Amino acid sequence: MNMDFNVVTSRANARVKQLRAAFAGQARLSGGMVAIEGDHLLEEALRSGMVLKTVFVSERRSVPGIVPRSVEVLRLAQDVFQSVVETQSPQGVAALLVPPVRTLEAVLGAASEAAPLILIACGLQDPGNLGTLVRSAEAFGATGVITTPGTVSAWNQKALRASVGSVFRMPVVSATLDEVAGLRARGVRLLAAVGAEGDAAQGVDFARACALMIGNEGQGLAAEWLEIADGQVTIPCPGPVESLNAGVAGSLLLYEASRQRTRV
Repeated sequence: MNMDFNVVTSRANARVKQLRAAFAGQARLSGGMVAIEGDHLLEEALRSGMVLKTVFVSERRSVPGIVPRSVEVLRLAQDVFQSVVETQSPQGVAALLVPPVRTLEAVLGAASEAAPLILIACGLQDPGNLGTLVRSAEAFGATGVITTPGTVSAWNQKALRASVGSVFRMPVVSATLDEVAGLRARGVRLLAAVGAEGDAAQGVDFARACALMIGNEGQGLAAEWLEIADGQVTIPCPGPVESLNAGVAGSLLLYEASRQRTRV
């Protein structure tokens, strides 16, 4: 039942501390909860079937009508609300949600669906790039996204905002080098995205089961990832640039894969 009768004025309130920890990415202190902020992400979370734990609203605004009556609602004093959220101009609404548990099986997709199309983020550190790639993965029909050790969390606040809600629906799982290499035994080709010297994307067969490995923004793919790759793919660029931004490169490759699969 909604509980918006009293205004919380203490920054030491247990729920407020939990929300603050969630925004900071402190899983243990947040009880494993994920924090979201703003009307759009709240709407996307509910539309995607996410389980909300608590909704927080500033005393200066009303409770969004889309919030189910079964969800706990806390109204916060304006200064308390602003002390917790991360944006410069908060919209006055935030929430704690239970993150979905995804598996590699979900990333591979159901057997009845088309061949898996997976994006693997290998050591990406820019949350904006990761969020963009999760959004592009959903837009271009990928079956899932894999993040490897050293990659920023898809639940990072900047990654969440960059995904514009796609992270709620797109399966995103963490995997080790060995687990990624194990995809080959399941019929998935591992394709390493490189700046040059790879096969031009237009000439690569993306219609078959495959996984696109996108490397770190500064160093690209580390040697261990290149060693397990079945092939290397590049995006021909007539302009005088060394390489593309990781988010742009991954999105273009996903588009090419989608284009080929739609044509088949």
